[in-house]
Amino acid sequence: MADKKKIATREAYGNALKEFGSNENIVVLDADLSKSTKTESFKKEYPDRFINMGIAEANMISTAAGLASCGKTVFASSFAMFAAGRAFEQVRNSVCYPNLNVKVCATHAGISVGEDGATHQSLEDLALMRSLPNMTVLSPCDALETKMAIKAAIDNYGPFYVRLGRLAVEEVNDEATYKFELGKGVTLKDGSDVTLVATGLMVGEALKAHELLKEEGIRARVINIHTIKPIDKDILEKAAKETGALVSCEEHTIMGGLGSAVAEVLCETYPAPLVRVGTLDVFGKSGTPKELLEQYKLTAKDIAEAAKKSISLKK
Repeated sequence: MADKKKIATREAYGNALKEFGSNENIVVLDADLSKSTKTESFKKEYPDRFINMGIAEANMISTAAGLASCGKTVFASSFAMFAAGRAFEQVRNSVCYPNLNVKVCATHAGISVGEDGATHQSLEDLALMRSLPNMTVLSPCDALETKMAIKAAIDNYGPFYVRLGRLAVEEVNDEATYKFELGKGVTLKDGSDVTLVATGLMVGEALKAHELLKEEGIRARVINIHTIKPIDKDILEKAAKETGALVSCEEHTIMGGLGSAVAEVLCETYPAPLVRVGTLDVFGKSGTPKELLEQYKLTAKDIAEAAKKSISLKK
């Protein structure tokens, strides 16, 4: 059987902006990275509503806030390290505090940026963005989900942070059947022994882990959490009650991201063993995406081992 087509979520973002760009209320800003963030697709189609802000993310976010205060739907893009890190103060005070309609769409997130190294590998952005009042945080797993996430950002007023990747990833969802609901997780595989809760490119790894565990007679449920905030508490509580063991899977530090969000829900609703798969209290380093995902133990094999550990912790 032929391999599934691989598309980077940043590529899907650019395609979505172009597709939905006929909405004349949309304005796109970029920090001199339009070829990398793929906002150049919108720029070519709608040059009058595209502004290159230069290498100045703080200024870009402040300008986005100003445009939004005049009624525009503003998409502001840069690498995640700079959109969430360098411009945090402006995102907090100029966008979230006044609750303005700015969509921060950050590409090149996570360890899979690869050779760019630690300075460009944002492993903290979900923790930063989900801590902000009024902010909705999305982390789509494939191209189709990215398109639907951008549509949801357009259709729903308020600050959004959309986390996008550089690395091409396999399609997980089927366009004919998939329904995107903001704030709702998606059960991709059913199982009764353990639940794998994943986001972003780790959804694909969780599906591979499901198959590895199946070979050992372990029935793993796989849940895709595309909305980190607000997180779907109901689907997580149900999984905890029905499988009794969980694993969180993210291309992000285990502190403050998906793993922390899942732990918070379990503590408040139905405590169950949780093993977090993600980077530990470390920075990244330069290497190929494959090498780094293996070194930082973010592969299907690592998820399967975490699942067996979580199962062993059941009372």
